[in-house]
Amino acid sequence: MSVNVSSGINMKFLYAGIAIALLISVLAPFLASPDPDGLESAAGGVVDEKTLSELEGAEPFVESPMPDYSIEGQGKMGEVIAIVAGTLLVLGISFALGKAAKK
Repeated sequence: MSVNVSSGINMKFLYAGIAIALLISVLAPFLASPDPDGLESAAGGVVDEKTLSELEGAEPFVESPMPDYSIEGQGKMGEVIAIVAGTLLVLGISFALGKAAKK
């Protein structure tokens, strides 16, 4: 009996975690700071301005499907869709890897 109760609690915990992750991904574009993040400001303190501007202007090795966590021309809704899609993708990959590791 304890196996079923424990399994039910684990599933509720899993569903709550997924719901929280999706809630955060929906709210993130509206709560995010427009200022540069810690990585950008740290790079500005370590690398001189000329080198930093050259690196920012360089072509990427691989193009991102949704650069800057957004879909071009969609505004905030594009950001929400991009972050939710990324969250679902990571959850799906994690689920698949978990199933594969269990076998």
